Order: sequence, then C-alpha cells, then structure tokens
Amino acid sequence: MYLIEYGRILVRRGWIILLLAALAAAGAFLISRGQTPVYRSTQKILIQPSRTDFGLTEASRLLLNNLVAYLDSTFIAADIIENLRLDMTPSDLKSKVTIDSDRNSLLVQIDVDMEDEALAARVAQEWGNELVRFREQENQKVRREDQVTAQLQDNPTISLLRPRAGINALAGAVLGLLIGGVIVFVLEYLESSVVRRRDDLERALNIPVLAGIPDDLQG
Repeated sequence: MYLIEYGRILVRRGWIILLLAALAAAGAFLISRGQTPVYRSTQKILIQPSRTDFGLTEASRLLLNNLVAYLDSTFIAADIIENLRLDMTPSDLKSKVTIDSDRNSLLVQIDVDMEDEALAARVAQEWGNELVRFREQENQKVRREDQVTAQLQDNPTISLLRPRAGINALAGAVLGLLIGGVIVFVLEYLESSVVRRRDDLERALNIPVLAGIPDDLQG
C-alpha cells in the first residue's frame, strides 16, 4: 500500500481514531478523578561519621543495611503508633512504609504512602526520629571519635503518588489512538475487495483501466 493510500484512509476514517482517543482520554481522566488520592511523604536521614577517614566512612556504609533492617520492623511500627496515638495495627502501618538506603550519599530514606498527607508526613518524620534516637543510644557505647550520628536532612516532603489524572489521560489517549488505528485498518482490509474507484479495480485485477462510463451515461 502506497503512502497516498494511507493518507486517503486517514482522511476518510481518521475521525474514528480521534474519537476513540478522545473517549479513552476522557474516560481515564474521569476514573482517575474519582479515585481516592494517595500521598507519599519522604523523610531522608543523613548518616554522618564523626571523622572523615576512609575506615569509618566504609564502616558507616556497611552500617546502612543494619539501620534499614532495624527500622523495617513491626516493633518500630508499634512505637510509632504509640507515640502518635494512631488507630491501626503495626502490620497495617508497616505495609504503608518503604525504607531504603543510598550508600553513595550515606542516606536512609523513609517513604510513607497514605491517603492523609498530613498524617503521612508525621509518620515519616517520627520514623526518622526513631533512627536518630537509636544512633544516640548506640553512640554512648563508643568513643566520640568513633561515633556515627543520624540527622534528619530536612522536613519530610509530600507529593501525590496516585492517581495522576493528567498522565492517565495521556496514556488513555495513546491507547485510544492505537486501538482506533487497528480498527480503521481492519475495516479497510475487510472492504479491500469492494470496488469503489478506478484505482481499486486496477489494484484488484492488476491491469490498467483504459476507459470508463461517465456518471451521466450510467443507468
């Protein structure tokens, strides 16, 4: 099929593609707007060795995994619930929290996903405070030059996790374009044996049409 044929198809049936794209985008947008928003609060904690020599810095990097394991427990979740007087179980709270670390920047990151953005921020910050208190207790057992402290890098950030109405609408539009394109070319394939124009006859018979009967002489 020549490019000009594709152009004719798009001119004749392009409205189908555009209509499906618009319907899919509108549907995705409306569904997204109807969903309950979930917010993500992120608290970053800086792990800081008392001196900058290579040995203590490497020890701090190795310590990160232990700190993540310490925080990622139902015991800590129970402490958070008690401190903030939350009405949920430790398992439920823990399921809303993700804890990870960055060895390059010596950071522990706590992500809390909740429908209440203010509560998510409080939980993230209190979880970070648990790590700060833990390191303060551990530092009392070692010499000052061997201490590794934990400090909240900043107040927790808040962002909308889901739904992303704009992104969902764009994805719906792209999906609608693809489905519309498939439908259009399927229709063209099914109707490919129908002769409407001189070009259709030449393509079907693979021979040139030498003459035709004018419309005013037909019938």
